[in-house]
Amino acid sequence: MKKIEYEKRTAEYMIRLYCRNKHGHKALCDDCKKLMIYTSQRLDKCPFGDEKPVCRNCNVHCYRSDMRDKIQTVMRFSGPRMMIYYPIDYVKHMMIKKPLKH
Repeated sequence: MKKIEYEKRTAEYMIRLYCRNKHGHKALCDDCKKLMIYTSQRLDKCPFGDEKPVCRNCNVHCYRSDMRDKIQTVMRFSGPRMMIYYPIDYVKHMMIKKPLKH
């Protein structure tokens, strides 16, 4: 799977997890749906493509400040819970986020 597609899938998992637990919706509410669409569009336009760093470590901030705040809130909530709901993706994300040193 290409890195951009992987990032989109991970963001979707996190947004869905957040919406289900914080907003009580099985399907995405309108705000979370907008955030997911926005996130996907920003990833599609990433100038680094499949060589992109983790957004936190990137020099180019693609998100508007309001949307950056929203996705950070989602990630803070969903990140630790990914270990329970999506353990394989959690481990992969942690390895990408903090590569092992040799």
